[in-house]
This record gives sequence, structure tokens and C-alpha cells, in this order.
Amino acid sequence: MIEVVTTFLLPSQDIGVTLIILGAFFFAGIIKGFLGLGLPPAAMVILTLVIDTPIAISLLTLPIIFTNLFQYWGCECRVEIARKYWLFGLSIMTSIFLTSLFIMSFPKSIISVAIGFAMISFSLSQMVGTKMSFGAGSIWHVGVGLFAGVLGGLSSIWSPPVAMYLFAKNVSKEEFIGATGFLFLAGSVPLAIGLGFAGVLSIETILHSLMALIVVLIGFWLGEWLRSYVKQESFRRIVLWAFLIMGGRLIAVGLF
Repeated sequence: MIEVVTTFLLPSQDIGVTLIILGAFFFAGIIKGFLGLGLPPAAMVILTLVIDTPIAISLLTLPIIFTNLFQYWGCECRVEIARKYWLFGLSIMTSIFLTSLFIMSFPKSIISVAIGFAMISFSLSQMVGTKMSFGAGSIWHVGVGLFAGVLGGLSSIWSPPVAMYLFAKNVSKEEFIGATGFLFLAGSVPLAIGLGFAGVLSIETILHSLMALIVVLIGFWLGEWLRSYVKQESFRRIVLWAFLIMGGRLIAVGLF
């Protein structure tokens, strides 16, 4: 049975590597369920220790799509969110698709640095409460969206610019959850299409991603359950420090 799973549903024949991959997605699901974001960073920082970055990104395809679909669909103001952030989402979709087409052309060191930069940016912005100043107008939606999409096309992580923008605009908790679900979902579909054109996403990797989705959803449910019993701020701090350290490691590996 284990041989069947590792052959057809996971990208490794080594049971040790298989367990690490499953553990990475389980951990990432807990983070997503507990904090509402952080699935790709949590998974990538572990996955890239044992498998190539493009393969790791392809495995995240279905988990990203479905967890953010559930998150956005659970928002009570879906229509208002879509009307307010449609240009933001379109900018992410465009840049993430175009960047993902050339993912195999980028050196792995660049991708590692991009992921590390995303991890550290996200961690620091959350830890110190940094708020950037954004003016009114749709030009900011376009600019931040394009930047986030390029980062996402390289690494599958485009949450830091999005989260920092929403924090800077001081949106309500409900709008933050709905907007991140919408914008992350908007980027996940063109990312999957771009990976398909680039030859990274295939029938085999979709099957692998399906197994990852199952494990992520189990972790997601557990994360939601833990939210009621663990002090969120303490858990959040631990996670952010872990992201900061591991992000620094990825940058060091990419540069040296």
C-alpha cells in the first residue's frame, strides 16, 4: 500500500521523504486553519529541503485553490469584496500567469531568495506591526497586485504584499479575511495554468497535489479546532519567528 501511495500520489519513492512531505502539508494546513493565511510559506520552507522548488510549487496548486475558495466563500460580503478588489485581483492574475510561464528558466537560487524575501517580509511586517502608507485610487491596486503576482509566479507566495497593503488600509477583520481569500484565489488559478504551460504541472503532479490537499484539509480542520484552545498571539509569535529564521536560511542558500 505504501508503495502504491509513494509511486502514484507522492513525488518520492523514499518513505522518509514522503513523511516529510506529508508533515509539511499537515503543518501548513494547521497554520492556514489557525491564522487564516500562511499556507504556501509554511509548506515551501519545509518542502524545499527535500524536493526541487518547481515540484514543491506544483504540489501546492490544489491546496491553495481550495483552501482560499473555502475562505472566500465563507465571507458574507463576497459581492462587495469582488467589486472593490477586482482590479487588484486582475493585476495579480496577469503578472502571476506571465511569470509562472518562465519558472523553469529562473535559477533555483533566485527562486530561493524570492521565497526567503517573502517569508521575512511577511514575518517582520506581522511581528512589528509595520504599516506602509498607500494613497487612495486604483493605481495602488495595480502596482501592489503586479508586484505580488511576480513574487507569486516565482515562488507561489504572494501573500506578503497583499497582507501589508490591507493592514496599511486598516480594513476590518471581516474584510481582511474576505479580501485575502479573494485575492489569493484570483492568483491561484492562473498560477496553475501557467505551471501547466511551463510543463511543471501534469496529470501526475495533479495527483500528487490531490494527496497534498487531503492532508492540508485535515490540518486545516485541526488548526480551526486549536484556535479555540490555544492563545492565538503566542502561537502566532512562534510561527512568525520560525518563518523569519527559515526565510533567512533560504536567502543564505540562494546567495551562497
